[in-house]
Amino acid sequence: MKIAVLIKEVPDTGADRTLNQHTGLADRAASEAVLDEIGERTLEVALKILDSQPETHITVLSMGPQTIQATLRKALAMGAAGAIHVSDEQLLGADLMLTAQVLAAALRRDQYDLILTGNMSTDGSAGMLPVMLAELLSLPAATSLSEITITDGVLQGTRELEGATAQVSTPLPAIASITEALPDARFPNFKGIMAAKKKPIEVLSLADLDVEALPADTARSIMLSVNQRPAREAGTIMTDDGQAATALVEFLAKNNLV
Repeated sequence: MKIAVLIKEVPDTGADRTLNQHTGLADRAASEAVLDEIGERTLEVALKILDSQPETHITVLSMGPQTIQATLRKALAMGAAGAIHVSDEQLLGADLMLTAQVLAAALRRDQYDLILTGNMSTDGSAGMLPVMLAELLSLPAATSLSEITITDGVLQGTRELEGATAQVSTPLPAIASITEALPDARFPNFKGIMAAKKKPIEVLSLADLDVEALPADTARSIMLSVNQRPAREAGTIMTDDGQAATALVEFLAKNNLV
């Protein structure tokens, strides 16, 4: 089985995140860049398949600047066999549509039985990329799975809904996205770290993929304005002196909360 796992480098979720006031883009230099946790869990799903089916070949795919090479090496150290890195200066600030087109073009270069992604990244949180890729690649999509198994060429999974649980299945090839309900990723061991240094990372540009970053007659997105979020104001403290209930009702009514 050939599996492609989409991963992403994101600003550290434990650090403050800021926007560049001139471009409106995330200031990625403001905090340490890390492999997105949902990407780690997604890779772990593929690695568990590899554990049970040793002939499985896992390729990690990511789009970003040259700095993500370290993130790709971490994925290789965890157990992936190879990596594809899409890097092009024209991709700076790419929106979801361009991102989906670029990743789809990279995925078309090989025939994968399964394409795995997280349900959403921690920096964008759009949650649309899996279904956009499914549309562009004409593949069935099993999304937001909290459990996943593959038997006899059929993917089966569990999707948690509000007040209900859905069981979904689809024949391969297919795209599947997973949630954080799945287990944490394993840590790379010393053997894996040393082996990762020799594993291949293929670097592709937009020209290699025959994708235009910005069609001449279409603006993909327009930034109207960017403003720093105002400082958080101190809240209102109520002391229960026998009149707290009345004061609370008045406060809620004044702020149109009741």
